Amino acid sequence: MSLIDKVVATTLPLIPKPVVRKVAAPYIAGDKLEDLLRVSAEFNRDGYMVAAAVLGEFVSKPAEAEEAVHEYVELLDALKARGIDAYVHVKPTHLGLTIDPELCVRNVRTILDTALRNGQFVRMDMEDSPTTDATIAVYHRLHGNYENLGVVLQSRLRRTLDDARELARVKANIRVCKGIYIEPYDISYTDPDIIRRNFTAITDVLLSAGCYVGIATHDEKLVWESEQIISRLGLDPTQYEFQMLLGVLPNLRNIIRARGHRLRVAVPFGPSWYAYSLRRLRKNPAIAGYVMRSMFKG
Repeated sequence: MSLIDKVVATTLPLIPKPVVRKVAAPYIAGDKLEDLLRVSAEFNRDGYMVAAAVLGEFVSKPAEAEEAVHEYVELLDALKARGIDAYVHVKPTHLGLTIDPELCVRNVRTILDTALRNGQFVRMDMEDSPTTDATIAVYHRLHGNYENLGVVLQSRLRRTLDDARELARVKANIRVCKGIYIEPYDISYTDPDIIRRNFTAITDVLLSAGCYVGIATHDEKLVWESEQIISRLGLDPTQYEFQMLLGVLPNLRNIIRARGHRLRVAVPFGPSWYAYSLRRLRKNPAIAGYVMRSMFKG
Protein backbone atom coordinates (compact mmCIF):
# COMPACT_ATOMS: atom_id res chain seq x y z
CA MET A 1 0.00 0.00 0.00
CA SER A 2 1.60 3.23 -1.15
CA LEU A 3 1.76 6.42 0.89
CA ILE A 4 -0.32 8.26 -1.70
CA ASP A 5 -3.05 5.63 -1.46
CA LYS A 6 -3.13 6.04 2.34
CA VAL A 7 -3.41 9.81 2.00
CA VAL A 8 -6.15 9.52 -0.60
CA ALA A 9 -8.11 7.13 1.61
CA THR A 10 -8.32 9.79 4.33
CA THR A 11 -9.40 12.53 1.93
CA LEU A 12 -12.13 10.68 0.05
CA PRO A 13 -14.89 13.18 0.94
CA LEU A 14 -13.00 15.71 -1.19
CA ILE A 15 -13.36 13.56 -4.31
CA PRO A 16 -16.27 14.87 -6.42
CA LYS A 17 -19.32 12.63 -6.32
CA PRO A 18 -19.47 12.29 -10.14
CA VAL A 19 -15.93 10.86 -10.12
CA VAL A 20 -16.85 8.22 -7.54
CA ARG A 21 -19.98 7.45 -9.56
CA LYS A 22 -17.92 6.99 -12.72
CA VAL A 23 -15.59 4.53 -11.02
CA ALA A 24 -18.42 2.68 -9.24
CA ALA A 25 -20.80 2.49 -12.23
CA PRO A 26 -19.49 -0.77 -13.77
CA TYR A 27 -19.90 -2.57 -10.45
CA ILE A 28 -23.43 -1.42 -9.48
CA ALA A 29 -26.61 -2.06 -11.48
CA GLY A 30 -28.07 1.35 -10.65
CA ASP A 31 -30.14 3.27 -8.14
CA LYS A 32 -33.50 1.60 -8.65
CA LEU A 33 -35.00 -1.87 -8.40
CA GLU A 34 -35.82 -1.76 -12.10
CA ASP A 35 -32.10 -1.35 -12.85
CA LEU A 36 -31.33 -4.51 -10.90
CA LEU A 37 -34.12 -6.46 -12.62
CA ARG A 38 -32.97 -5.38 -16.08
CA VAL A 39 -29.31 -6.29 -15.51
CA SER A 40 -30.23 -9.57 -13.83
CA ALA A 41 -32.52 -10.61 -16.68
CA GLU A 42 -29.69 -9.90 -19.14
CA PHE A 43 -27.32 -12.15 -17.19
CA ASN A 44 -29.95 -14.91 -17.10
CA ARG A 45 -30.34 -14.69 -20.88
CA ASP A 46 -26.57 -15.09 -21.20
CA GLY A 47 -26.62 -18.24 -19.06
CA TYR A 48 -25.63 -16.84 -15.66
CA MET A 49 -27.35 -16.94 -12.28
CA VAL A 50 -27.51 -13.80 -10.14
CA ALA A 51 -26.89 -12.83 -6.52
CA ALA A 52 -28.95 -9.68 -5.94
CA ALA A 53 -28.39 -7.21 -3.10
CA VAL A 54 -29.62 -3.87 -1.80
CA LEU A 55 -26.64 -1.68 -0.98
CA GLY A 56 -26.31 -0.79 2.68
CA GLU A 57 -24.54 -1.76 5.91
CA PHE A 58 -23.95 -0.72 9.53
CA VAL A 59 -27.28 0.99 10.10
CA SER A 60 -27.59 2.84 13.40
CA LYS A 61 -31.38 2.88 13.90
CA PRO A 62 -33.92 0.03 14.03
CA ALA A 63 -36.10 1.89 11.54
CA GLU A 64 -33.27 1.78 8.98
CA ALA A 65 -32.96 -1.96 9.41
CA GLU A 66 -36.72 -2.38 9.02
CA GLU A 67 -36.62 -0.33 5.83
CA ALA A 68 -33.94 -2.69 4.50
CA VAL A 69 -36.23 -5.64 5.26
CA HIS A 70 -39.01 -3.98 3.28
CA GLU A 71 -36.64 -3.45 0.35
CA TYR A 72 -35.53 -7.08 0.40
CA VAL A 73 -39.09 -8.39 0.54
CA GLU A 74 -39.94 -6.18 -2.44
CA LEU A 75 -36.82 -7.41 -4.25
CA LEU A 76 -37.62 -11.07 -3.65
CA ASP A 77 -41.18 -10.68 -4.88
CA ALA A 78 -40.05 -8.76 -7.96
CA LEU A 79 -37.45 -11.43 -8.84
CA LYS A 80 -40.13 -14.09 -8.47
CA ALA A 81 -42.64 -12.16 -10.60
CA ARG A 82 -40.08 -11.68 -13.39
CA GLY A 83 -38.97 -15.31 -13.28
CA ILE A 84 -35.34 -14.30 -12.67
CA ASP A 85 -32.90 -17.01 -11.53
CA ALA A 86 -31.41 -15.22 -8.53
CA TYR A 87 -30.96 -15.41 -4.82
CA VAL A 88 -30.43 -12.44 -2.50
CA HIS A 89 -27.56 -11.81 -0.13
CA VAL A 90 -27.83 -9.56 2.90
CA LYS A 91 -25.35 -7.85 5.18
CA PRO A 92 -26.27 -8.57 8.82
CA THR A 93 -25.25 -5.05 9.87
CA HIS A 94 -27.74 -3.69 7.29
CA LEU A 95 -30.41 -5.62 9.20
CA GLY A 96 -29.40 -4.36 12.65
CA LEU A 97 -26.76 -6.81 13.87
CA THR A 98 -24.67 -4.14 15.60
CA ILE A 99 -27.77 -2.55 17.13
CA ASP A 100 -29.22 -5.74 18.59
CA PRO A 101 -28.56 -9.33 17.42
CA GLU A 102 -32.17 -10.24 18.24
CA LEU A 103 -33.37 -7.48 15.92
CA CYS A 104 -31.16 -8.93 13.20
CA VAL A 105 -32.53 -12.44 13.77
CA ARG A 106 -36.11 -11.17 13.45
CA ASN A 107 -35.30 -9.25 10.29
CA VAL A 108 -33.45 -12.13 8.63
CA ARG A 109 -36.35 -14.42 9.54
CA THR A 110 -38.84 -12.10 7.82
CA ILE A 111 -36.75 -12.11 4.65
CA LEU A 112 -36.36 -15.90 4.84
CA ASP A 113 -40.13 -16.37 5.19
CA THR A 114 -40.71 -14.42 1.98
CA ALA A 115 -37.96 -16.33 0.19
CA LEU A 116 -39.30 -19.68 1.42
CA ARG A 117 -42.77 -18.85 0.15
CA ASN A 118 -41.27 -17.95 -3.25
CA GLY A 119 -38.88 -20.92 -3.43
CA GLN A 120 -35.84 -18.64 -3.12
CA PHE A 121 -32.52 -18.66 -1.27
CA VAL A 122 -30.93 -16.09 1.07
CA ARG A 123 -27.26 -15.77 1.98
CA MET A 124 -25.87 -13.78 4.90
CA ASP A 125 -22.66 -12.00 3.96
CA MET A 126 -19.65 -12.01 6.25
CA GLU A 127 -18.44 -8.55 7.17
CA ASP A 128 -15.48 -7.37 9.26
CA SER A 129 -14.01 -9.53 12.03
CA PRO A 130 -15.86 -7.94 15.01
CA THR A 131 -19.11 -9.29 13.52
CA THR A 132 -17.92 -12.81 12.60
CA ASP A 133 -19.04 -14.62 15.76
CA ALA A 134 -22.39 -12.85 15.80
CA THR A 135 -23.04 -13.62 12.14
CA ILE A 136 -22.29 -17.31 12.58
CA ALA A 137 -24.49 -17.33 15.69
CA VAL A 138 -27.41 -15.88 13.71
CA TYR A 139 -26.85 -18.55 11.07
CA HIS A 140 -26.97 -21.35 13.66
CA ARG A 141 -30.10 -19.82 15.24
CA LEU A 142 -31.98 -19.95 11.94
CA HIS A 143 -30.46 -22.77 9.93
CA GLY A 144 -32.44 -25.54 11.62
CA ASN A 145 -35.73 -24.04 10.45
CA TYR A 146 -34.61 -22.58 7.14
CA GLU A 147 -32.78 -24.76 4.65
CA ASN A 148 -32.82 -21.79 2.26
CA LEU A 149 -30.19 -19.94 4.32
CA GLY A 150 -26.46 -19.76 3.61
CA VAL A 151 -23.45 -17.88 4.94
CA VAL A 152 -19.96 -16.73 3.88
CA LEU A 153 -16.43 -17.55 5.03
CA GLN A 154 -13.30 -15.49 4.30
CA SER A 155 -9.94 -17.17 3.74
CA ARG A 156 -8.09 -14.07 4.93
CA LEU A 157 -8.97 -14.83 8.55
CA ARG A 158 -6.80 -17.25 10.53
CA ARG A 159 -9.87 -18.77 12.22
CA THR A 160 -11.74 -19.69 9.07
CA LEU A 161 -10.51 -23.24 8.48
CA ASP A 162 -11.82 -24.15 11.94
CA ASP A 163 -15.10 -22.38 11.17
CA ALA A 164 -15.36 -24.37 7.93
CA ARG A 165 -14.89 -27.67 9.76
CA GLU A 166 -17.61 -26.70 12.25
CA LEU A 167 -20.08 -25.59 9.58
CA ALA A 168 -19.35 -28.69 7.50
CA ARG A 169 -20.92 -30.77 10.28
CA VAL A 170 -24.32 -29.23 9.52
CA LYS A 171 -23.79 -29.33 5.72
CA ALA A 172 -23.97 -25.54 5.53
CA ASN A 173 -24.34 -23.83 2.17
CA ILE A 174 -21.26 -21.59 2.13
CA ARG A 175 -19.78 -18.97 -0.12
CA VAL A 176 -15.97 -18.97 0.13
CA CYS A 177 -14.08 -15.76 -0.69
CA LYS A 178 -10.76 -14.15 0.21
CA GLY A 179 -12.35 -11.20 2.03
CA ILE A 180 -11.83 -7.51 1.41
CA TYR A 181 -11.49 -6.18 4.95
CA ILE A 182 -8.09 -5.04 6.22
CA GLU A 183 -7.85 -6.80 9.57
CA PRO A 184 -5.27 -6.87 12.43
CA TYR A 185 -2.26 -9.12 11.83
CA ASP A 186 -3.01 -11.35 14.79
CA ILE A 187 -6.32 -12.49 13.30
CA SER A 188 -5.65 -12.17 9.59
CA TYR A 189 -3.15 -13.56 7.09
CA THR A 190 -1.33 -10.94 5.05
CA ASP A 191 0.68 -13.14 2.68
CA PRO A 192 -1.30 -13.51 -0.60
CA ASP A 193 -0.05 -17.06 -1.12
CA ILE A 194 -1.21 -18.16 2.34
CA ILE A 195 -4.62 -16.56 1.74
CA ARG A 196 -4.87 -18.51 -1.52
CA ARG A 197 -3.77 -21.79 0.09
CA ASN A 198 -6.26 -21.28 2.91
CA PHE A 199 -9.01 -20.62 0.34
CA THR A 200 -8.19 -23.95 -1.34
CA ALA A 201 -8.07 -25.82 1.98
CA ILE A 202 -11.43 -24.39 3.08
CA THR A 203 -13.03 -25.22 -0.26
CA ASP A 204 -11.66 -28.78 -0.08
CA VAL A 205 -12.97 -29.32 3.47
CA LEU A 206 -16.46 -28.12 2.56
CA LEU A 207 -16.83 -29.90 -0.77
CA SER A 208 -15.42 -33.13 0.69
CA ALA A 209 -18.06 -32.94 3.45
CA GLY A 210 -20.87 -32.65 0.90
CA CYS A 211 -21.55 -28.96 1.43
CA TYR A 212 -22.82 -26.85 -1.45
CA VAL A 213 -20.11 -24.23 -2.04
CA GLY A 214 -20.15 -20.91 -3.87
CA ILE A 215 -16.53 -20.54 -5.02
CA ALA A 216 -16.23 -16.77 -5.15
CA THR A 217 -13.00 -15.63 -6.77
CA HIS A 218 -11.52 -13.62 -9.62
CA ASP A 219 -8.15 -15.30 -9.10
CA GLU A 220 -7.44 -17.64 -12.02
CA LYS A 221 -5.11 -19.75 -9.89
CA LEU A 222 -7.90 -20.39 -7.41
CA VAL A 223 -10.30 -21.21 -10.22
CA TRP A 224 -7.81 -23.82 -11.46
CA GLU A 225 -7.22 -25.26 -7.98
CA SER A 226 -10.95 -25.44 -7.32
CA GLU A 227 -11.43 -27.30 -10.59
CA GLN A 228 -8.87 -29.87 -9.44
CA ILE A 229 -10.83 -30.46 -6.22
CA ILE A 230 -14.09 -30.75 -8.18
CA SER A 231 -12.51 -33.26 -10.56
CA ARG A 232 -10.90 -35.31 -7.77
CA LEU A 233 -14.20 -35.56 -5.89
CA GLY A 234 -16.14 -36.32 -9.08
CA LEU A 235 -18.68 -33.59 -8.37
CA ASP A 236 -21.67 -32.82 -10.54
CA PRO A 237 -22.07 -29.12 -11.59
CA THR A 238 -25.22 -28.95 -9.44
CA GLN A 239 -23.13 -29.48 -6.28
CA TYR A 240 -21.25 -26.17 -6.43
CA GLU A 241 -21.02 -22.91 -8.34
CA PHE A 242 -18.49 -20.24 -9.13
CA GLN A 243 -19.27 -16.62 -8.27
CA MET A 244 -17.93 -13.30 -9.52
CA LEU A 245 -18.73 -9.61 -9.10
CA LEU A 246 -20.53 -7.46 -11.63
CA GLY A 247 -18.03 -5.67 -13.85
CA VAL A 248 -15.00 -7.78 -12.90
CA LEU A 249 -13.10 -9.96 -15.43
CA PRO A 250 -15.95 -10.84 -17.82
CA ASN A 251 -13.52 -12.83 -19.98
CA LEU A 252 -12.70 -15.17 -17.09
CA ARG A 253 -16.40 -15.38 -16.30
CA ASN A 254 -17.10 -16.57 -19.85
CA ILE A 255 -14.27 -19.11 -19.69
CA ILE A 256 -15.57 -20.63 -16.45
CA ARG A 257 -19.06 -20.99 -17.90
CA ALA A 258 -17.71 -22.43 -21.17
CA ARG A 259 -15.91 -25.15 -19.16
CA GLY A 260 -19.28 -26.43 -17.99
CA HIS A 261 -19.46 -24.78 -14.56
CA ARG A 262 -22.41 -22.79 -13.28
CA LEU A 263 -21.59 -19.19 -12.43
CA ARG A 264 -23.42 -16.56 -10.42
CA VAL A 265 -22.84 -12.82 -10.83
CA ALA A 266 -23.28 -10.52 -7.82
CA VAL A 267 -25.48 -7.59 -8.86
CA PRO A 268 -26.01 -4.85 -6.24
CA PHE A 269 -28.25 -1.80 -6.54
CA GLY A 270 -29.64 1.04 -4.47
CA PRO A 271 -29.59 4.76 -3.76
CA SER A 272 -26.95 4.24 -1.06
CA TRP A 273 -24.29 3.61 -3.72
CA TYR A 274 -22.25 6.70 -2.80
CA ALA A 275 -21.89 6.01 0.93
CA TYR A 276 -21.32 2.33 0.15
CA SER A 277 -18.63 3.16 -2.41
CA LEU A 278 -16.83 5.52 -0.03
CA ARG A 279 -16.76 2.86 2.69
CA ARG A 280 -15.42 0.30 0.22
CA LEU A 281 -12.75 2.73 -0.99
CA ARG A 282 -11.66 3.47 2.58
CA LYS A 283 -11.26 -0.25 3.19
CA ASN A 284 -9.27 -0.57 -0.04
CA PRO A 285 -6.85 2.39 -0.17
CA ALA A 286 -5.20 1.16 -3.38
CA ILE A 287 -8.56 1.49 -5.15
CA ALA A 288 -9.02 4.91 -3.57
CA GLY A 289 -5.73 5.95 -5.12
CA TYR A 290 -7.01 4.82 -8.48
CA VAL A 291 -10.12 6.99 -8.04
CA MET A 292 -8.03 10.06 -7.30
CA ARG A 293 -5.78 9.42 -10.30
CA SER A 294 -8.81 9.02 -12.53
CA MET A 295 -9.79 12.63 -11.73
CA PHE A 296 -6.89 13.82 -13.79
CA LYS A 297 -7.53 11.67 -16.87
CA GLY A 298 -9.13 12.92 -20.04
